[in-house]
Amino acid sequence: MHLNRRILLIALAAAIAFPIARPTAASASTADAPRFIDGQAQVVEAFTDATQWVRDVLWVETEFDSDGDGKRDRMHVDVTRPRQTEDGLKVAIIYETSPYFAAVAAESPNYAWNPTQELDETPARHQDPPAIGFDPNKLRISDDLVDAWVPRGFAVVHSASPGTGLSQGVPTVGGANESLAPKAVIDWLNGRARGYTKADGGDEVKAYWSTGKVGMTGTSYNGTLCIAAATTGVDGLAAIIPVSPNTSYYHYYRANGLVRHPGGYMGEDMDVLYQFIQSGDPARRKWSDEQIRDGQLLAGMDRRTGDWNDFWKARDYWLQLGGIKVPTLLAHGLNDWNVMPVHSTHVYRELKKKGVLTHLYLHQGGHGGDPPFAEMNRWFSHWLYAVDNGVERDPPTMIVREGASPSAPERYRDWPNPAAKPVVLRPRAGGQALGALSLGASSEKARETIIDDVAKTGAVLASAPQSPNRLLYALPKLTAPLHLSGTAEVTIRMSCDKPAANLSVWLVSLPWQGGDELKRDANLDPNLDPNLDIVTRGWADPRNHASIDKQEPLKPGQFYDVTFELEPDDQVIPAGEQLALMIFSSDRDFTLWPAAGTKLTVDLAGTSLRLPVVGGPAALSKAIAGGKK
Repeated sequence: MHLNRRILLIALAAAIAFPIARPTAASASTADAPRFIDGQAQVVEAFTDATQWVRDVLWVETEFDSDGDGKRDRMHVDVTRPRQTEDGLKVAIIYETSPYFAAVAAESPNYAWNPTQELDETPARHQDPPAIGFDPNKLRISDDLVDAWVPRGFAVVHSASPGTGLSQGVPTVGGANESLAPKAVIDWLNGRARGYTKADGGDEVKAYWSTGKVGMTGTSYNGTLCIAAATTGVDGLAAIIPVSPNTSYYHYYRANGLVRHPGGYMGEDMDVLYQFIQSGDPARRKWSDEQIRDGQLLAGMDRRTGDWNDFWKARDYWLQLGGIKVPTLLAHGLNDWNVMPVHSTHVYRELKKKGVLTHLYLHQGGHGGDPPFAEMNRWFSHWLYAVDNGVERDPPTMIVREGASPSAPERYRDWPNPAAKPVVLRPRAGGQALGALSLGASSEKARETIIDDVAKTGAVLASAPQSPNRLLYALPKLTAPLHLSGTAEVTIRMSCDKPAANLSVWLVSLPWQGGDELKRDANLDPNLDPNLDIVTRGWADPRNHASIDKQEPLKPGQFYDVTFELEPDDQVIPAGEQLALMIFSSDRDFTLWPAAGTKLTVDLAGTSLRLPVVGGPAALSKAIAGGKK
C-alpha cells in the first residue's frame, strides 16, 4: 500500500464505473432521471455537462477528538453532483475515502527500516522523511470516479482521512478514528451528522439531495477503509466493493511470528506508513508524533519478535467482521505480493459464514484490478437502488483464468472450488539438486541441510541446478493440466544451529522461466501476464512453532514441527511443467537480512505439503500419469 501502489492505484480507480441513482417518484417520468437498461445504470445526456455539475466543499463533524485539542474532529469532504439535484432530484452516492488524496512523503530506503538485522536484535531507528507540505487552499480533494458516475446520475463524494490534507485529527494507521471518520460522512449523508462550510465554525451544510444510500469503493488503503467503515455497521452504507484491501495489519507486516515486508517495500512498517500519510495541519504533527507514532505505533509493533499482541489485535479487521452487514464484493489479484490474497479470501469466507451476502472476484495479476464494469454496475444498481437484476442470485465467485481477459471471468459456486480436495505430498532426498515430491503416505528417512544466505534471491535459488542454500522437491512433469484452488499448507520438521532463523517456502513451476518475481507486484494492469514461475509462497518464524503470540528460542540440534499456510491461489498449471516445493531460510524480498551462515536441517520424515487440488488425489495421479515416479 505504498507510493507507487497508492498514487497509481488512485489513478486506476478513476477509471472504475459505478451504478446510477434510482429516480425519485417525482422525477421518474422526466428526461433528467437516472435510467437502467439490463439491470445497469446508463449515461443520461442531461447529466453529462460537467460545467453544470454542482461541487460542494465542507467539513463533517465526527464523534471523536483524535488530535487532543478538546474539540471533535472534522473531516474534509467534497461532493460532485448533477445540477438537477438543485431542482428536487435525489441521488445515491458513490463514496471513496483515502489518506493519499492530499500529498504523501518522499520515499527512500533511508526513511524505512534497514532489513540488515540479526533476528534477536532491537533495530536502530531509520531517518524521518522531510515533512509533507501543507496547502490550506487545496479545497478540491479528488476527481476520482466523477466522470464515470455523475453522468449516470450519482453524486460522488470524497473525504480525506483523519490527519491528512484539510481533515482534522491524526493518522493512526488502523486506529478507531479511521473507521469512525467515514461513518460520520455516511451519517451526514443521512442527516445524522452535521457538516459545515469551514473546518472551524462556519454555516451548516445539509445533504438535502441525498437518498441516504451509499456505496463505497477503493483500492489498497482506500479499499481497506471500505472494510473499516462497514465494520461500524453504519446505517445507509448499502454495499461496498473493496479492491486489494489490507484487512489485517498484522498479516500485512508480519507472517506467522516473522517480521515480513510487503513485496517491493523493504523496511516498511506501521510507523513508516504513518509518516508517509501525515499531511495534515502542521500545528498538530508534533503532538501526533508523540502520542501516535511514538506512543502507539513504535511502542506496540515490536520489530524484534514479530509476535501477535494487543497492538495488532486492535488493528485487525478480521476481529471486527461481526459489524459488517452490507453486501460485499471483494476483488484481488492472486499474484498480489503487496497486499496478499489472503486479505480478501479470508474476509470472503468469514462473511459468508456470518450470513453476509459476499462475492469474490480473483484475477491472475498483481496489486489492484477492479471487477468488470458491468459487475460493479449491477452490484451497486441492485443494492443501492433495488434494481432487480439478479446479481444477488449469481454464483458468488468470479475467477479470471490464465490468459483470459479480466472482463470475462469464469463463474464458480464458491471459493475454493468445491471440487478441490487436499492432497498430501512428501519430499524425497536430493533437495540440494532436485528431489522428488511423492504422492503417498510413506515418509523418507533422510535429513537435508540449508545454509542461509540472504544475498541469494528466491529466483536465483529456484533456477539453480544445485544449491546448498535451498531444498527443492518436484512432482514429475505434468502430462495434463493441474488445477489448484485453495490454500496450501506445509509442515516442516527442522532444527537450527542458532536460536533464531527465518523460514521461507515457495511453490514454483519448473522449468524456471526467469524475470523479476516482483514485477507483477507493481503491475496494475491484470491484462499483463505476471511471472507465473511462482505459484504461491509463505513465511514463518520457527520460534513461533507453538503459537504466534510468543516466540521461544530454538535449541540447537532440537527438531521442531513448523506448520503454516501459504498464500491462497487458484491456478491451472499447464502440462509440461513441474510443480516444485522450495524450502529456504531468508527471503531477500520479504524477510529480515541476518548474516549468512545459519544452518537449518530438515527432517524429511516429518515434512509434507498439503496441496488443494481440484479433483483431489485422482486428478493429481492423472496429471502425472506417464511421468517418472
